[in-house]
Amino acid sequence: MNAKNFLKSGHLPTLIAAFLYFDVSFMVWVLLGPLAPFLGEQLHLTATQKGLLTAIPLLGGSLFRPALGVLGDRLGGRRTGLLGLLLTLIPLLLGWRFAHTPGQFYFLGLLLGIGGASFAVALPLAGRWYPPEYQGLVMGIAGAGNSGTLIATLFAPRLAQKFGYHNTLALAMLPVLLIILLFALLAKDSPRQGSSPAWRNFASVLRETDTAWFCFFYCFTFGGFVGLASFLTVFFHDQYGLAKVRAGDFTTIVVLAGSFLRPVGGFLSDKIGGYRLLLGLLTTLSLCLFVVGTLPPLTLEVVLLFLTMGMLGMGNGAVFQLVPQRFPERIGILTGLVGAAGGFGGFLLPSLLGAIKDRTGQYSWGVYLIAAAFLVAACALLYVGAQWHSKWHEASVERAGIFSYRKAFRTPAQEIAE
Repeated sequence: MNAKNFLKSGHLPTLIAAFLYFDVSFMVWVLLGPLAPFLGEQLHLTATQKGLLTAIPLLGGSLFRPALGVLGDRLGGRRTGLLGLLLTLIPLLLGWRFAHTPGQFYFLGLLLGIGGASFAVALPLAGRWYPPEYQGLVMGIAGAGNSGTLIATLFAPRLAQKFGYHNTLALAMLPVLLIILLFALLAKDSPRQGSSPAWRNFASVLRETDTAWFCFFYCFTFGGFVGLASFLTVFFHDQYGLAKVRAGDFTTIVVLAGSFLRPVGGFLSDKIGGYRLLLGLLTTLSLCLFVVGTLPPLTLEVVLLFLTMGMLGMGNGAVFQLVPQRFPERIGILTGLVGAAGGFGGFLLPSLLGAIKDRTGQYSWGVYLIAAAFLVAACALLYVGAQWHSKWHEASVERAGIFSYRKAFRTPAQEIAE
């Protein structure tokens, strides 16, 4: 890749603004995860309740994303991004002053989903400035805003220990206010914005089988990443008995890989194809998660989870290298729908882990189940690749790195017959 061509091909300030918007929004979105040990102790929550507490914001992100995606297409990414940032302040204010019971925190968590909905605005805002050959890298850079998780896991437990979790929610408003100012100064809508999509465009996209497949795979990659990022502080605290702040520190180390390897996933996808990369990642993730489920000594567990989160981050970049190849003119619509599926996958993961922990006393069986699901996803991708190979445009197939396993295993007699 030629760096000069990349810089000339788009609008760097908007790419930076999209990253910052997604970064601070992600920080707010997962904030209840690192605060969950404090809330669990104060409110006497079970593992199931703590899983639900960390999962509800992820469900909220799924519910709000399509709406923000529509607004982004109709009002423009800049205006919608500013609106999303302003709305993100509301649950933080409510949590600071009014939330005191589990039910109130569940409602607060749902509103925190507004932060997760930023995905549907930040990625199209940046992506529309760049040509197809740079989409993997651009989506990876903008999507690396999931590094906001690091801010939450590193600082939230420390602030909660010193000032209390209510005041921690108040302090979280400060970086949001700063990013509102920077976003207003840097972000600019692409001239390739196009006209607002009609409702029939949404219906036509939903009728496409490939839309469901993209949603399915992103449910695993992004859902796995955000679900684990939200729940790992609880996991380290409950399963390994770590102190609250130390559990947050270990989560920060693990999440670091996923946050900063997402652009690497996008870059590699541009080089070898998102399909090839995603297939390898899903298969390896299944094996890695199975070993995680054996609950080895803490040091090995951290290493395995570091690798797991890194691969999930790269998988996010791989999926969103594929989306523009299939739907180049409908990125905004697809980003909202696929992102919503990812958030829903994130909701399922901590909910499942918490519920199984209450039944068995440990997280092993929940992790084993997730590992098996990733293996199923890898098999599904191998199957659907044969369909994509014959259905997509030749240039898109080449950029995506799609191969047909059926052709790879054909006998000479079959080739002659065809």
